[in-house]
Amino acid sequence: MPDASRTHLVLIPSYNTGEQLFSTVRAARAQWNPVWVVVDGSTDGTGERLQQMAASDPGLRAWLLPTNQGKGAAVLHGLRAAAEAGFTHALTMDSDGQHPADLIPTFMQASQARPDTMVLGRPVFDASAPLLRVRGRRVSNGWTQVETLFAGIGDSLYGFRVYPVAALIAIMAREPWMRRFDFDTEAVVRLAWRGVKPVNIDAPVKYLTAAEGGVSHFRYVRDNLLLSWMHGRLFLEFIVRLPSLVRRRLRRRPPFQP
Repeated sequence: MPDASRTHLVLIPSYNTGEQLFSTVRAARAQWNPVWVVVDGSTDGTGERLQQMAASDPGLRAWLLPTNQGKGAAVLHGLRAAAEAGFTHALTMDSDGQHPADLIPTFMQASQARPDTMVLGRPVFDASAPLLRVRGRRVSNGWTQVETLFAGIGDSLYGFRVYPVAALIAIMAREPWMRRFDFDTEAVVRLAWRGVKPVNIDAPVKYLTAAEGGVSHFRYVRDNLLLSWMHGRLFLEFIVRLPSLVRRRLRRRPPFQP
């Protein structure tokens, strides 16, 4: 097992992903120490089993939220605990097996080399990716590019990424949204507005079939409506911020620095 980091941790929000959660946690623990999991009101019994697993592994911690509050809320719970423990950065990854645990050290090293940045996974899809999902994310990514004045965010939805803990907590403390499926996109837009430069690293994404243990909580109509509402809010705020963003871009100030 790797030595424990005092600055960077892996943070996994989880909701009803069944046995896949344990495979994800074991894969993450093989690559990094510590790994923290926030079980977001799961009703599949994984929370209690994960706590038993953590009891015999000092590099693993688990929190059980009493009700399902959404991915962003689960991440925020973990971020606040991380800040209290003195951690400065958190790599978030999904518990459903889509994200490549073997790239955790690569992302952490990139973050350690440039701690003032956010290190974002840029998804590389294989044949398992639903075509509708792949094409649909292009719309969200296009809006994100506009809203950040083309600051260089490679993908706004891929949740395998390293965040600066303090900056993201400060943003979420002021915003009533960012608690559910809208979290990943709004987080990177607002971090860019705050001056956090994106660093993109290609990473594969795999959509597991039901036979492989894959679980998806994505709801096409509900979640796309949520994204549309989010981009509407962000675009209106972008208009207000535009003069400042233009000045920063012309002067090559964060997040537009080399």
